[in-house]
Amino acid sequence: MEINEILNWRYATKKMTGAKVPQNKIDIIVKSVQLAPTSVGFQAFHLYVIEDEALRQTIFEKSCQQTQVVEGSHLLVFAARTEITDAEVDNYMNLVATTRNIPVESLNGYKGMVASFKQKTEQEYFDWTARQAYIAFSFALVAAAVENVDATPIEGFSPPVMDEILGLKEKGLKSVVLIALGYRDEANDKLAHAPKVRKPISELVTVI
Repeated sequence: MEINEILNWRYATKKMTGAKVPQNKIDIIVKSVQLAPTSVGFQAFHLYVIEDEALRQTIFEKSCQQTQVVEGSHLLVFAARTEITDAEVDNYMNLVATTRNIPVESLNGYKGMVASFKQKTEQEYFDWTARQAYIAFSFALVAAAVENVDATPIEGFSPPVMDEILGLKEKGLKSVVLIALGYRDEANDKLAHAPKVRKPISELVTVI
């Protein structure tokens, strides 16, 4: 299938069968998150891939009462950074220098640009990092569709409770959005064969 057929196939699956997604497909989806573009390439977020059934049950009971969390195969939790540290900036500059085989000193201007994010308030910085997490989140949704894996985007959860369950605060992270991965239960999901509802391009897009 070409990309628009794939995107038309995918939908926010409401009921899942519990069948396991093969590890090679999970690896491809995770790789898409790693390869997603982010502002200045800083990747100021972290991805948690949760397969453990007991942990997903705890999340379902305490943070997100959406059945896909437990009916699915894996739960992806996108968590954004809440602060930027000198060590984090230095580590990133060293990664760039090593990967591209250039002197780290040649990146001083770039380092100053990245370090300038320290001038933001904590809320401003989190708002920015959350947007970066959402970019990666969208790539995961597309990658899942390409791999014929159903994916349900979820914002309806309690981030403070999720953060407590995963111990995110002490790691300088806050949860922002989830994806449940699995396979659609066509017999019990009334939306499995429903036509996709979208505005026509003529209303959605203006070409100037």
